[in-house]
This record gives sequence, structure tokens and C-alpha cells, in this order.
Amino acid sequence: MISVVIRHRLLRIRVFLPADSENLSRQNFYASCRKPCRSLFHTGKKNPCTHAKRRPAQLLCDHPQQQATSLEISQRFVCTNPKEEVMPHPHTERQNLEKSMSPLSIWALAFGAIIGWGAFIMPGLRFLPGSGPIGACIGFVLGGLMLTFVALTYGRLVGCHPVAGGVFAFSYAAFGPTLSFICGWALVLGYLSIIALNATAIVLLTRFLLPGVLEIGHMYTIAGWDIHAGELFMLEAVLVIFWLLNYCGADIVGKVQVLLAVILAVGVIVIVVGALSAPDSRLENLSPWFAPDKSALASIAAVTAIAPWLFVGFDTIPQAAEEFKFPPSKGTGLMILSIVCGILVYSAVTLAVGVVMPWPSLTADASIVWHTGYTVELSLGKTGSIPLALAVLSAILTGINGFYIASSRLLFSMGRAHILPDWFGRLHGKHKTPTNALNFVMLIVLIAPFFGREVLSWVVDMSSIGTIIGYLFASLAAYSIAGTCRDMFSASTRPLAVLGCIASLICLCLLVLPFSPAAISFPSWCVLGIWVALGFCLYCLRLNTIRSYPEDERAYLILGDSELCKSCVPNWKDK
Repeated sequence: MISVVIRHRLLRIRVFLPADSENLSRQNFYASCRKPCRSLFHTGKKNPCTHAKRRPAQLLCDHPQQQATSLEISQRFVCTNPKEEVMPHPHTERQNLEKSMSPLSIWALAFGAIIGWGAFIMPGLRFLPGSGPIGACIGFVLGGLMLTFVALTYGRLVGCHPVAGGVFAFSYAAFGPTLSFICGWALVLGYLSIIALNATAIVLLTRFLLPGVLEIGHMYTIAGWDIHAGELFMLEAVLVIFWLLNYCGADIVGKVQVLLAVILAVGVIVIVVGALSAPDSRLENLSPWFAPDKSALASIAAVTAIAPWLFVGFDTIPQAAEEFKFPPSKGTGLMILSIVCGILVYSAVTLAVGVVMPWPSLTADASIVWHTGYTVELSLGKTGSIPLALAVLSAILTGINGFYIASSRLLFSMGRAHILPDWFGRLHGKHKTPTNALNFVMLIVLIAPFFGREVLSWVVDMSSIGTIIGYLFASLAAYSIAGTCRDMFSASTRPLAVLGCIASLICLCLLVLPFSPAAISFPSWCVLGIWVALGFCLYCLRLNTIRSYPEDERAYLILGDSELCKSCVPNWKDK
């Protein structure tokens, strides 16, 4: 046996090691001395993590052949906290994403993900007839305000610990691998289905602007939606192009996102200016302000209820936090700015549609297929279809691009942590992009259009529940971590987390309660059951593999070499 002595302050700890331990690793050594260290330093008090400062231990070795090992082990730090210290596995290589995203590209990522085809389709189909112009605008503001509390909670976490995976990583730090898998699994389907649904929105645009041009080679009809070979080929090409852009690096895809976001914003401005300058445009056309068959409160609630669907996308910022090339504390402001811009765009387009002509007669005319397109043509003429088409196309493409980034980073983080297969956690050697995760995303979204838009809408409706579960987990994780590691967060973090939890629960109730105007349909519940069953089976199959990795190593892989990894993870391990 070889005896190794650790001297820390006035304490000397002797640990006996096998004589053949020439290649002793820090992890094995730590496993040998973990229990004695805990018993010596344990005070019996449940103190918060205020042990940010650590003093190095001195190590003395009695065997001459162990000098190198002794020197290596002496670089470790002995923690004075009652809870055991979590240190990175010495032989684990943590693959890091390249820091290449600017503040402008991150804002464009969230803004483009929030503003999709719905901002131009829904005013005449749902916003005006269901809420009225003013009721819809108030609903946008209230819905955005609710999600601002969630964004502030996200911001506190991202500001301290910018890592890929977003709420998945923070759920792990607070609750461990099982609940973090549930959170990640809930978000994965939501992100993937939004990519596919945005792609099929291009078909709606081409059928309006170029009727019959791509509707060639009818293949079959599913849930009332006709599948044509020409449209499928176009969709597959678009999805492959954005896969290739993401494959080539976050810097390139960020610049593309900024360009598309600028085109979207300019298109909206042109539409609004055209509507206000139309000959028949007047404020009287916005009357009645609320839906005539509802109270003012019910009109506002009809839009507020779908706020999670309207503003989903600001949470793509935490997914890309590891790629910030700016201080992560700016992430909070960028999320709030993207929500505010979303409120402005939704309100502006809705008012532009309602001000050109009396909106009750507009929405009652069954011959009008696309109300936004019809009013733009009234105000700007045939040439008005150009800025409208560019704005809608940019909104669709920014959504595809944004959720390509978010879903691939989430899958990469889960694979890097060995919770999903390790294949997901590999990076491209040159571009430093999660290529395997991107390949998986592309494969899924290439298959999705074959199911038709109606079936995909069931999936998206159901995935809104997954998105809200992510919001709830983020708020709960912030509350838990801020209470345990008080030196890392300001005193306002826990109250914000409580508000975020309340907002998330309100949104969740609006989706699951059958009498809610945003209640999901029976087919969506069926899809949700299938997804939950698949997640349960996958986790059961991965359980032995997950348990085979030390949590010290997993914490390092998910959270990096940060104080959150060293200080907060032991709290759920010891429970």
C-alpha cells in the first residue's frame, strides 16, 4: 500500500492507495477520499453555497514512484463546504461551441422565431373576429407581459451561466438528470414541429401568390390537405438549404438571420404605411373595438390565451448562450426586446388589416381567402404583394432558421451529457457546429411535410404544452438555484422566478382546460400521449447508460467549469 497525505490548514488526511496505482486519476483518487473528507468537514448545518473561495491543499507522498501522481493530485482544491465538491472529470474532453454570435444576430434569432406566418394569417382569421382590433392589441400586450417575467428569469440564469441547452442545463443543475430529460424532451418536439409547420406555410404563400404553379403531381390527401410533388420538392429544397447554412457555422447563419429579420421589419413598415395612406383608411373602420359577440374581457382573453404560441421563440436565446461573443448579461435585454418587437409587429399588422375597411364586413366576406393579402392589395395595389410576400417569406424562413439553431443546440447539450446517445454531442472539426444534431433535425423535418399541414398543426398545438413546461422548469430552477447559491444571484431573482411560475401555470391552464379559448384538440392530446410514451421508453432504455457516468462528470459536461457546476449540483445529489 502507498500512503498519501493531504495537508489542509491544520488537518492532515492520510489515504491508503494500492501499490500498483501508477496511473491514478484525480477522479479515482477523489472517489477514495470522498467519504473521509466529507466527515471531517461536515458541520451538520445546511448552509447556502458561500464557499466560492477555496484554498489549495498540499499533498505529501511516501512513495518515490508516485511523485507525478502526487503533483497532479496536489493541483486539486479541497472544499470547506459541508457538501462534497463537484470537479470536472480529468480525462473528459468537453466539446465547446464556438463563440461567434453577435448581439444583433441573437436578437434576430429570437425576433425571427417569434414572428412567423401567423402574424400575417391570423389577423383576419382569429384576431379580429375573435377579439376585435383593440381587444387583440391589449391581449398581445398582456400576453407579452406575462412571458416577460419568464424571460427575466431566463436572463438571470443565462447571465451567470451561458451554456448550450438553456433550460435543460438549468433543470439539471437544480433537479438532476431525470427531470432535466423531461424538460428537454418536452422542448425537442416543440422546436422540431415549428420548423416543419413553418415550412408548410410556404405552400400557403405560393398557393396565394402563384396559384396552380407548384400544385403539380398530386400524390394523396391527408386530413383534408392535398400533397403535391411540386410543393414537396420545394419544401425539401428549402429545408436542406437551411441545414447547409447551419452546418457551415453559426457566424454565417447569424448573418443570414439578420438579413431576413431586416427584410421582415421593412416589409411590415411598408404594409402599415400603405394601410394608413389608403384612401378609405379611417379610424372608424376599427369599430367595434372588441368582438361584438363577447365582452371586452373575453375578447382580450381570447388572444392572451394563445400568448405562448404567439411569443414562442424568445427562449431560443438561452439555447445559443454558449455561442455569445458578448457579455451574457445582455441576453436579458435581447429577450425582452424581441418580445416587445413581437408585440409591435402583431399589433401593427392587425390594425393595418382592420383600418383599410370596416373589419366586420371584411371578416364576414367568405370569398376573401387571405384577409391580409386582400387589404394590402386595396391599399398598395398589385405591387403591394411584393413587400407582403417578402415579409411573409422572411418571417417563415427566420422561424425555420431560428428553430434549427435552438433544436440542434438542445440535442447537442443532451448528447454531450450522455442523456441522449453520445452521437448527438459531436462537433464538426472545422466549423464547430453540432453536425450530428443538425443531421437528425434535418431528417425529421424532411419527413414531416409528407404528413400534411393539418396533422402538423395537431403536433404544434400539443407542443405548446412542452414549451410552457420549459418555461415552468426555468422558473422553478431559478428559484431553487437562487435559494441555494445566494452569492451568485441578486435578491430579486426568486421573486421574479415566482412570477415566472405563475405566468407559466396560467398559460398551461389556458391550454389544458376544456372551456379555454386556447384549449388543444383531441387529436393533439393523442399526439401528446404518443410523445410521452416514446420519451418514457427512451429514458428507460438509456437509464443504465445514464447511471454509468459519474454525476461529477455529467455536471462538468453540461455546465462547464463554473461555480454552478461546483457549488449547486451537490444540493440535489445529497437529497
